[in-house]
Amino acid sequence: MKAYELLYFVDPSIDEDTRATVTKRINDTIAQAKGKVDNVEEWGKRKLAFEVDGLTEGDYTLVDFHADPADIAELDRILRITDAVKRHMIVNRTDRD
Repeated sequence: MKAYELLYFVDPSIDEDTRATVTKRINDTIAQAKGKVDNVEEWGKRKLAFEVDGLTEGDYTLVDFHADPADIAELDRILRITDAVKRHMIVNRTDRD
């Protein structure tokens, strides 16, 4: 398994239940692929560098996890079809393998 880092943001005006559902869906996707979530950091509201879907702020979350490289495509697909997630980025962390 390789170490990865996922950074995503959602609309800061969405309710906590929707936010929790997004987090649970991400964790479930990683777990179903036999991966392991190492750490989840809630960064909170941050100003965006440019407007995204009419938003000037985003509510950021950073997830550190281990997974097989073949399973990253499925996680990326899930994030793309989740309407609450406005933008995301998955990065391979070679310093944590």
